[in-house]
Amino acid sequence: MTDVSARERDSRERDPGKRKQGPIARLMLFISQIIDELRKVVRPTRTELRNYTAMVIGFVTFMMFLIMGLDQAFSRLVAFLFGQS
Repeated sequence: MTDVSARERDSRERDPGKRKQGPIARLMLFISQIIDELRKVVRPTRTELRNYTAMVIGFVTFMMFLIMGLDQAFSRLVAFLFGQS
């Protein structure tokens, strides 16, 4: 829940005479809160995005080779233990 809706909920609890909002008003409040949150998003620059992408591709490649090596090692160990090669 966002701070705005939490504040609004708290004020409604303190003021029991305040009417509940209708579904359209709640939907509009929800949409305005989404827009407010999207305005806070900091988008990476082109250079940052390129660096992040390279880091992710490098990490995934490293993990792929690590798991492939472990798989080969365990396969050979199991084949050796059960005498199939």
